[in-house]
Amino acid sequence: MSLATRNGGPVDAPVAPPKVVRQRRTRPGLLGLAVLLIALGGLGAAFAVTSVRATGSYLAIARPVEVGRVLTADDLVSVQVSGGAGLSPVPAKKRDEVVGKRAAVSLVPGSLLTMAQLTDAPLLSQGQQQIALGLEPSKVPARKLHPGDKVLLVSTPDEDADNQPTATRFTATVIDAVAPENDDVVVYLALAVRDVPAVVVLAAQDRIALVLTEAA
Repeated sequence: MSLATRNGGPVDAPVAPPKVVRQRRTRPGLLGLAVLLIALGGLGAAFAVTSVRATGSYLAIARPVEVGRVLTADDLVSVQVSGGAGLSPVPAKKRDEVVGKRAAVSLVPGSLLTMAQLTDAPLLSQGQQQIALGLEPSKVPARKLHPGDKVLLVSTPDEDADNQPTATRFTATVIDAVAPENDDVVVYLALAVRDVPAVVVLAAQDRIALVLTEAA
């Protein structure tokens, strides 16, 4: 029995033993994991900042370019792009390399230019010849024709013939088209060499119509 005091006087009472505070054991594995996570977080933040700040000058489309058109310097504009992960735009320094190439797809203003959108292949391929047809507006599609459009040339009946032969059809590709306001529509076509004579004869007789089968 220990002697304690209360209000300055001795009292016989038990004295509680002092509490012993246990020290926490540090696990080396958890400490290492924490250090690794902090390091990875720092690297991720640095990469994000670098990606945002990394800018480059690339080529973008300044005005609409139709399929098959030859690209000119006026069709392009230089823009500053940040990051660009997953993209493959053409650097502005390669402007001279892309001018003169042909658009393989329709190019929309404001979009970045890529090499996959361009081609060196001409619209007039081997085994074809180019012809020009002047047709009445009623014998061509209502919409404007664009380079690369696939068309079908169909012969129309001969008003002076008693027996009308079966209509003949020829496939062709539009190279260019001009549509004056008060005149015939002039269509430049890539046509198979074997079909050129027949189409020229039908055109001279004003017996040919044009049908759009596939838009570029």
